[in-house]
Parts: sequence; C-alpha cells; structure tokens
Amino acid sequence: MEGIGLATPAAPQARAVPVLRPLYIGTLRIDPPILQAPMAGFTNYAFRRIVREFGGAGLQATEMISAEGFVRMVGGVKGSPDRLWGVRDEPRPLAVQMWDNDEETLAEVGRRLAFEYGVSVVDLNFGCPVKKITEAHSGSYLLTEPARVHAIVARVVKACAPTPVTAKIRLGCKRGCITGLDVARAVEEAGAAALTVHGRVAEDFFKGSADWERIAEIKAHTKKMPVIGNGDLDSAEKVVEAFARYGVDGVMIARAGLTKPWLFREAAAALKGEPLPPPPTLREQKDLLLRHHAEIVERFGEERGNVLMRRYACTYAQGRSGAREFRSHAARCRTTREFVDLVERFFPRD
Repeated sequence: MEGIGLATPAAPQARAVPVLRPLYIGTLRIDPPILQAPMAGFTNYAFRRIVREFGGAGLQATEMISAEGFVRMVGGVKGSPDRLWGVRDEPRPLAVQMWDNDEETLAEVGRRLAFEYGVSVVDLNFGCPVKKITEAHSGSYLLTEPARVHAIVARVVKACAPTPVTAKIRLGCKRGCITGLDVARAVEEAGAAALTVHGRVAEDFFKGSADWERIAEIKAHTKKMPVIGNGDLDSAEKVVEAFARYGVDGVMIARAGLTKPWLFREAAAALKGEPLPPPPTLREQKDLLLRHHAEIVERFGEERGNVLMRRYACTYAQGRSGAREFRSHAARCRTTREFVDLVERFFPRD
C-alpha cells in the first residue's frame, strides 16, 4: 500500500498583526482571543487534551449537548453524559454548548453546568443546521424567531449568573432570509456576554464560502457585546485577516482544527507577529493519532472506541496522498490491532 505523503514546508513567516483589544466574555479574559469550536462527535476530552498540549486556544469547548438529553442522562458512561467526559476535572477556561427550544429546560441545565460542573461559559446553539435538531424546532430553526431567542437567552442568563452566557448563530436559515442581525440584537438585549457568528446560512451547511462581510456588519451593529467570527479559518494568515479586515473581537476555529490541532498555536503566534512554529513531523503525527486512539478506546471500550475513532482517523489523513485509501480501510476497522496495523502501514516509519 502507498503510504500517506505530506510535505513539511518551512514555517511561513507571520504577517504584521493589528492592534488587538483584549477579549472578555463577561469578566473572563480570553487570551489569545482564539476559540476552539464545539463540534458534536469530535471535540471530546481526548481531542481537547491534544489541542491544549499544542497550545494557542484561549477558550475550548466540549461537544454540543442536548439539554433534554442531559436531564435524562441519555447515553451516560460511568454516571455522566458522554459529551461531558472530563469536564469536571480538566483545566479552565472551558465552555459547554447546549441546544433545545425550551427556555426552562435550558435554564435548568445551564444552572447545573455553571454551579455543579463549574464551567467557565454556558453557550447556546442557534446555528446548528442538522435535520434532527431543526425538526425539533431548535438550532438554526430558531433564527426565524428573534423574540423567542431573546426569551431563551434572558432566562438562561438569569439562571447561570454570574457565569457568562454566550450564543452561536448563523446568518439565517436560507439565503433569502438573512435574520442574523435581528437575532444578534435579540441576543445582546437579553444580556449575553458574547456572540459567535458563522458566516453561512443554515441551508449551506458547509458548502461555499463563509461571508465575512456579513459577520463584520453584525459586529458594526452591536453596542458592547463582543462578536466572534467563525467560518473557513484554516490558516494562521486567515485568522490575522479576520481581525485586521473584519474587526471581530475573537475568532473560532472549527473543522480545520480537527485536521491540524496545531493550527491554534500557529494562529496565536501569528497574532503576536512571531514566526509560525513548524508543524509536527509525520512520525509525530502518527504517534499523536495512536495516542488519541488509545485514549478513546480506554474510555469507550474496544468495540465502540474503534468505531468512534474512524471519524478522527479520516481527519488526520485529510489532504494527503493516499488519504482516500486510508479512509476506506479506517472505516472498516473494528479492533485495536486492525487500527494500529493500518496506521503503521500508511504512515512512514521515519
């Protein structure tokens, strides 16, 4: 089998950076002003540890949780919901994002997250376009109802105080229905401590390009609430540009961080005007993947852990020669031995 190939270029030089204001979410200082996005199925404790080791993320987030599921403790392992694995004990600051459309359920779960789990930030999702969530009249469905968003945010803010409450939105549900500015106003008036804006509408999912001009427009119309931009930030240079050109208070890195968890430290260096640190070698990346796999299997068991690890294996291989074949084999791995053998075959020894 042909091994995965990846050229390791010399670290590019960072561009000149704008003068950055400190990012505060409530009284919480986020330094650097780079956030790791919550992504269901990916940003669990094992992934967050890897990002933390590389450095550069000023605020990390768990996977998005269902508020109703939390109440019922659905899918729990060792007495705690899967998506809150590690939350009680890991370093702060840390955010937990939740979704639902019932303000009382969200308020109750937010209160428990703030006072029982001691999280740093409680985030409300009004942007997820996934069908099962929009059919439950949650996530991006609520972008058509700014008044309802206001009521939800206000209730959760009251329940969680003094822990800051934030929200994440998209520009709207459809290209012909851009409601992001109205929803942003509702979120700010309800007392949210910050807003993250993904520069697409829900019907786009992740197709096309994020519209940063629209993100900048929302930023220009907020009064005091910080605005965090999100969408297509796959390089340190784009992070610098987001601040310099679009005036956001912070940025959130999502999918690109799965492929390159060291992107956060590159972006942090760029914002300081420093040369970018070199990416890990292929050998280091292989060792990282195997360590990631071992931690997932230890938590979830042999069968389930290997199934869960398939999605991560695909992100590690993205953009490299031989990646398609690697993903094809990874999608069929059921045992640790199969997975380790596959990684050994595809990643070079030196």
